[in-house]
Amino acid sequence: MATFADREPLHRMLELYQYELSDIWDQDIDGAGEYGYALERYWENFGNYAYVALFDGRYAGFALVDDQVKLPGGQYWMDQFFVLKKYRSRGLGRELAASVIARHPRQWQIGQMVDNHPAQRFWRKALGAIGAREFQECVIATGWWKGHVQQFESEAGSAA
Repeated sequence: MATFADREPLHRMLELYQYELSDIWDQDIDGAGEYGYALERYWENFGNYAYVALFDGRYAGFALVDDQVKLPGGQYWMDQFFVLKKYRSRGLGRELAASVIARHPRQWQIGQMVDNHPAQRFWRKALGAIGAREFQECVIATGWWKGHVQQFESEAGSAA
């Protein structure tokens, strides 16, 4: 779980994440040169959780979880998930996903924007590898959020 001391590194990683998705996520930087993100809610609101991933003691990624599911029947939504390029293809993303999902047993929904094909491939493979092989996938084509959503149930300790 991210601590108060992790807020600034998490904020900076979110800026990198948003830049990396800038070709498919329609955002602009503000007058301070930032995309901005309402991180405070992950420390202030019940049902919002922030996690950071470390590799050899260095910040390497993050996961943000909330309860803003996109389909009926879910409890947890993977709001944002990111691993710095340097640490990809080392299993860190799969480990982070497994750890976060195991901490929150119940109904999960994990979504990816329509044009984020690398994320879609990652989640399909990762969910199978961490024991959520029986996930169901659907596409949300209308409304403010559009994309692919994997739904599954996690039991305590099943994803670790």
